[in-house]
Amino acid sequence: MQTATTTVAGLGMREFTGGSGDPLVMLHHSFGNPGWMPIHEALADHYTVHALDLPGYGGADGSERPDWARHPRDLALLVGQWLRAKDLGPVELVGCGFGGWVAAELATMAPELLKRLVLVGAAGLLPENGRIYDQFLVSHSNYVEAAFSSTEAFEAIYPRNGDEYDEHPLGDDTLVTWDMNREMTTRVGWKPYMYNRRLRPLLGGVAVPALVVWGESDAVVPMECAHAYVEALPDARLEVVPDCGHAVDLEAPESLAAIITGGKN
Repeated sequence: MQTATTTVAGLGMREFTGGSGDPLVMLHHSFGNPGWMPIHEALADHYTVHALDLPGYGGADGSERPDWARHPRDLALLVGQWLRAKDLGPVELVGCGFGGWVAAELATMAPELLKRLVLVGAAGLLPENGRIYDQFLVSHSNYVEAAFSSTEAFEAIYPRNGDEYDEHPLGDDTLVTWDMNREMTTRVGWKPYMYNRRLRPLLGGVAVPALVVWGESDAVVPMECAHAYVEALPDARLEVVPDCGHAVDLEAPESLAAIITGGKN
């Protein structure tokens, strides 16, 4: 694994990259990317994986913040420019949670940049019956823990001693990094909270194949949003991961990697 920074619109955008093969780009949850994780390692057996820190995410050493950004579509525009600057050709784009929303927005604006769209517990659509878990009403740790099916699964990724967390794998304190990530999420995704009414009508124009993956016990984004994405996208199918919460990429990396690579063209 290596790290690289590419300048886009005057901003440094950091990625972790490794593996070989066709390019696959991963976009992380609103609480950020903990680093080069088992999901990246598993996918790197089949792809060249680019795990990108979204603009404004990743702590002091992550991607620089676009102070002007006020909507996930702004982040999607920057990711699109990053893809063009990297000259990767059409990529498989995997978006998790909030990153799934950004990926879906990008797919509506520049589908030619994508070979396949993979949405994992993606936000972005307004549920009709349930609601998306509001991270701004609880502490950082409570929100991130809600993304896992159990405390044990959460602490396997974010070990803690009492109320203190071990050092972030990238060097920053975990709580500080979460705070910076949540501030960026507030700027672009707070009002309305975690959805865009304009997105669903535009999804019908996304002709690239799509895979929608959801944790069976997702307590952050309701399962009805998974079905809404499948209904809205012209060529989409749904895979449900049993006994798993919202953060499928972190809690069940081998299962997610098998689902993604099982549909590899």
